[in-house]
Amino acid sequence: MQPDLERELIRKCKAGDSRFYEPLVRAYEPSGLRLALAMMGNREDARDALQDAFVKTYQALNRFDLRRPFGPWFFQILRNQCRDRLRSRQARFKVEALDERLEARPADREKGPERLRERSAAKEVLWQALEQIGEDHREVIVLKELQGFRYHEIAQILDVPEGTVASRLFHARKALKDQLEKLGVTYP
Repeated sequence: MQPDLERELIRKCKAGDSRFYEPLVRAYEPSGLRLALAMMGNREDARDALQDAFVKTYQALNRFDLRRPFGPWFFQILRNQCRDRLRSRQARFKVEALDERLEARPADREKGPERLRERSAAKEVLWQALEQIGEDHREVIVLKELQGFRYHEIAQILDVPEGTVASRLFHARKALKDQLEKLGVTYP
């Protein structure tokens, strides 16, 4: 969504016209669901966290600074919502989250069932490793590698300096590599 259009929709919401919030929800729902899935580990919890994040975001719109981009602010609220839910229920990350980029592609289907089995096994190992690396590491890996956010966007979402993002990502990648090796994945 164009930043100018986003700002105009937010201005109208701040003025009391809630119907202008729906386009924002539609624009951020797909990427928000992917992020929540990766953090929560299952679709039901992810949808609940996303819904709560949209409600909290709407309730906080009057405090939103229109000079800043909306996306990182929303994703920070979603991230906090996911973390709160995980802590409050002492939930454990479950190996169920599926990112669209990890789904089988049409070209894979042409290669036959063996390729699909290989991809499925690789996804399972990846999610097992992600489950083991801890919340902070998993979070930065998900934001960068699965969601494709840039360093400055991750810094805004996590509310940390960009240098901290780089450091966390370095350590998270190392932790993920170590876990993958423990699961029998070898590198050339």
